[in-house]
Amino acid sequence: MLRPSRREFLKSSVTAGCTAGLGGGLSEYLAGPRSDAPRAASTTTPSPGPLPIKKGVLLDMLPDNLSYLDRFKLARAVGFEVVQAPTEPDERKAEEIKKAAAAAHIRIDSVMNMDHWKYPLSSGDSAVVGKSLAGMRTSLHNAKLWDSDAVLLVPAVVNPQTSYRDAWTRSQREIRKLIPLAEDLKVVIAIEEVWNRFLLSPLEMAAYIDEFHSLWIKAWFDVGNVLLYGYPQDWIRTLDKRIVKVHLKDFKRKEDGYAWVNLGEGDVDWAAVRQAFTEIGYAGSAVTELEKGDEAYLRDVSSRVDRLVLGRS
Repeated sequence: MLRPSRREFLKSSVTAGCTAGLGGGLSEYLAGPRSDAPRAASTTTPSPGPLPIKKGVLLDMLPDNLSYLDRFKLARAVGFEVVQAPTEPDERKAEEIKKAAAAAHIRIDSVMNMDHWKYPLSSGDSAVVGKSLAGMRTSLHNAKLWDSDAVLLVPAVVNPQTSYRDAWTRSQREIRKLIPLAEDLKVVIAIEEVWNRFLLSPLEMAAYIDEFHSLWIKAWFDVGNVLLYGYPQDWIRTLDKRIVKVHLKDFKRKEDGYAWVNLGEGDVDWAAVRQAFTEIGYAGSAVTELEKGDEAYLRDVSSRVDRLVLGRS
């Protein structure tokens, strides 16, 4: 959301519909939970005690007039435990980021791949797909260098040139080419649901991920992205253990459209979200994906995560 290409793409791709799943395994999800996999009753009453989730911040939310070292120090000072960094193709700069994070005693928890918007894996153009694969390989190597355990990937884009079915089959074919590298580097490829007219229900996303039959393909769940066509708590329970990382943002419906807003100022039912995380036993990281700001703003965002997501006073 913070980079113009991401924000503009989200705004131009709003959709309120859902389509039938294309994966062969979707029927088992439609059948509901197995008898040997009980689920706690749904409720919006949060469980007592804070959740064991690591509080994270996007590197792009930190003031870019500061050095990497000072940005990481600021993140830690305002209460964040981990940082998500964007792909960095410059090896010297990547080393600088690594040293700065170590000096600030904060972990780079994950990498946001940056080439999947301009060069989607679902493209029918082999040159575009090649650039996308190269960008993902760079992201995976960044993750290894920074001791991160996941790379966020938007898997496909449905548009007039790319049908839903083609988006599904093409993206899976290309992602399978990346699995050997992910396994070798011990870095998860985390598929995110976004406003790309693709994976419009948690059932489809679960089936899409399961069809890889790989421990190195998981879900990156964004709380705010599903509000136009679903409920975050439903997605969390359905995706369950597939979720390896989380993005936090909030969304407000308005008479004249919509707006991305600060946590707690939109339509997310945070008590229900927190309860759903409790039910699935989620203990990974939750990274804020909001606008850039100064120390006072970041400190406020950090306290909102404590109160709304983690259940800390």
